[in-house]
Amino acid sequence: MEQFKGQARLPKFAVPKRYDIRLKPDLITCRFAGSVAIDVDVVDHTQFIVLNAAELSIDNGSISFTCKASSKEFKPTEVDLVEDDEILVLEFPEILPKGMGVLAIGFEGVLNDKMKGFYRSSYEHNGEKKNMAVTQFEPADARRCFPCWDEPVCKATFKITLDVPSELVALSNMPVIEEKLDGPLKTVSYQESPVMSTYLVAVVIGLFDYVEDHTSDGIKVRVYCQVGKSNQGKFALNVAVKTLELYKVYFAVPYALPKLDMIAIPDFAAGAMENYGLVTYRETALLYDDQHSAAANKQRVTTVVAHELAHQWFGNLVTMEWWTHLWLNEGFATWVSYLAADSLFPEWKIWTQFLDETTEGLRLDGLSESHPIEVEINHAGEIDEIFDAISYRKGASVIRMLQSFLGAECFQRSLASYIKKYACSNAKTEDLWAALEEGSGEPVNNIMNSWTKQKGYPVISVKIRGQKLEFEQSQFLSSGSSGDGQWIVPITLCCGSYDVRKNFLLQTKSEAFDIKEFLGCSICKEGDSAACAWIKVNVNQTGFYRVKYDEDLAARLRFAIEKKLLSETDRFGILDDSFALCMARQQSLTSLLTLMGSLREETDYTVLSNLISISYKVGRIATDATPELVDYIKQFFISLFQNSAEKLGWEPKKGESHLDAMLRGEVLTALALFGHDETLNEACKRFNAFLADRTTPLLPPDTRKAAYVAVMQRVSSSDRSGFESLLRVYRETDLSQEKTRILSSLASCPDVSIVQDVLNFLLTPEVRSQDVVHGLAVSREGRETAWKWLKANWDHISKTWGSGFLITRFVSSIVSPFASFEKAEEVEEFFASRTKPSIARTLRQSIERVIINAKWVQSVQAEGQLADAVKELAFRRY
Repeated sequence: MEQFKGQARLPKFAVPKRYDIRLKPDLITCRFAGSVAIDVDVVDHTQFIVLNAAELSIDNGSISFTCKASSKEFKPTEVDLVEDDEILVLEFPEILPKGMGVLAIGFEGVLNDKMKGFYRSSYEHNGEKKNMAVTQFEPADARRCFPCWDEPVCKATFKITLDVPSELVALSNMPVIEEKLDGPLKTVSYQESPVMSTYLVAVVIGLFDYVEDHTSDGIKVRVYCQVGKSNQGKFALNVAVKTLELYKVYFAVPYALPKLDMIAIPDFAAGAMENYGLVTYRETALLYDDQHSAAANKQRVTTVVAHELAHQWFGNLVTMEWWTHLWLNEGFATWVSYLAADSLFPEWKIWTQFLDETTEGLRLDGLSESHPIEVEINHAGEIDEIFDAISYRKGASVIRMLQSFLGAECFQRSLASYIKKYACSNAKTEDLWAALEEGSGEPVNNIMNSWTKQKGYPVISVKIRGQKLEFEQSQFLSSGSSGDGQWIVPITLCCGSYDVRKNFLLQTKSEAFDIKEFLGCSICKEGDSAACAWIKVNVNQTGFYRVKYDEDLAARLRFAIEKKLLSETDRFGILDDSFALCMARQQSLTSLLTLMGSLREETDYTVLSNLISISYKVGRIATDATPELVDYIKQFFISLFQNSAEKLGWEPKKGESHLDAMLRGEVLTALALFGHDETLNEACKRFNAFLADRTTPLLPPDTRKAAYVAVMQRVSSSDRSGFESLLRVYRETDLSQEKTRILSSLASCPDVSIVQDVLNFLLTPEVRSQDVVHGLAVSREGRETAWKWLKANWDHISKTWGSGFLITRFVSSIVSPFASFEKAEEVEEFFASRTKPSIARTLRQSIERVIINAKWVQSVQAEGQLADAVKELAFRRY
């Protein structure tokens, strides 16, 4: 049996074809019993069957293998459940005959509280706390519910039967074909599924209401939720029906199942999970309340539903061969969810907002501790950590870059042929490239390998030298170091106007062009502002790279921004690249602040949102580096956002856009955090009105977080009233989105004793395990308090969250904001004896961020004229 231990993959001498699973959960004792009969094709001579099982009690006496051809039954002589490798090894007394047989196993397990495998979630019904049973099997946790070949390539059909209390709703991937009542229990049988991977099998058992609709071709779509909340499911239901119709056309393949259920789960680790025909969600990602949900909540529900339904084709119908190709599922579903949202709500300008995805991908991939899109997985324990911004956001961004390069029609046509070819089967990254290469005639495989098989991305340096326009690529690292990566880069640029466009593939380290021949225009003479020609590289930010301009070109672009000549996506890109270059110490903070000042009249939601986000980060670094300039820096940031705040006001205006509604909350939150007295006063006044009457129009959902943050800025150990009032609102609401808003505001308090109380509150039963991470965004003043709290509670945190991916959020949220070499060493020392595979990569990345911040602080301290520039910017009349 030793030969099977320590392997990443199961041996393939026996292959599953069909599972007949019966489960009987007890929602009071939180245990379950089960049996499985697996049709297995023995393809090689073997005395062993090796499959996955974890945290199950196997009934050894129940195990048998029956050959279908001869009906001969084989009983194993040895049964070994290897917990470290999560495998069940069965040794038989003789070699098993080749061909089909049935493997039968009985087992028992615990409905755990870890939000993985077959687990319990709690809810209230008529004032009584009850349990529901839920499955979450991705990436490798079906083995915690039933013994199986728990790898994506081992597709099979599934016949599921449940024995459950008769008053409960029992859902699975397929429609019910029969219910038999037997006293207090009922036996529910479901249609057999099409072939699918184990991680997509799903079961949910509890008390639910639902709303229902149908697609034009008769697919029944339902949204299930806690009793009494069905109205909150109507928006997602509408989005789902329209999205199914859209994807049927886009993928040129109809949805493969007879029904689609979507269900809100009170305790759920991820945002949502694309189980075939039974998609599970956090309540915040599925439910929308007209009175208490913000515009941002509506957008999140739309993109998450569109993401999960994209998986019904891309992931469920065509499945990755192994977790190395996870990005194919997640990157593609992220990209196509924006396609769907843009079709349903064009006024949201969702493709401009897509740049938030690209920025997060660039931010993580700028670390030397990043990883390639395609990453080798050698153990199941390593899979959780790659559900990150590389797989989702970089993955989506390189797909967008490729679609832009090939053209939308060609891309869609090739994609449809890929899905038809691999339907009900598995595929690798290279299979998608082959389909796109065949459809386009372009060297897709060659181009894209440079983006998926190596980590990182390039910064393209652009300069004018004489009559030459020069391009040079080098690997960008936020640390300021230079890497040795090289890419095939689809370069796009325009000159002076969006009508003058060029594109080419940069396949070498550098390339130079004659300006007049290449652009068909002459660069204007410096200072002739009426005809000032600017050059913008990476038009509309469709490429996954950064751009560094020489001083002259950078000045021309600032002029173009001030004259409103650039699209919002290009304004966003110039700002984001400038910030990244400043962090990497390739550009001064003075020049970044000057650029930020040129955006003082900005009105676009996405650009302003990024400007706010950058202000927070710059504010922290500048405070660490030059505490004597803090008041001037805050005054500068306040002056950047006051204009928008005055235009938007505190209350929605009739007929205003969705984007203005989202922007209002972000701008007011920023002004509160930067200590703008008028905003703080107004917020506290409106919050008090809200305390007296939760339906007051003075504090609509879009501005509640701003008010909550403002209230916490004025809380102190001598006056805790605002904190206590917010906790009261938290306790009285049953809306998950409202609880999340409050949790994400509490630790913004500058008083460290309050931060300590907030962090301790997070570990009480009042906060669901899934929601604790929302409360970890502490104020700059509270950083050290949070770090001491993390160390003091690490054993409890590790025990409670250590088996899932949420543990990584504790590490990254609390460690990453520091900015000293001493702190990096202290963190490394603390975790030296506490690292496990599930946090190893996140820990290295977080420590790298601390060192990057520390180097940035040193650079800012050494910068001449910073003080003069900051004071001048702070008091400039905008």
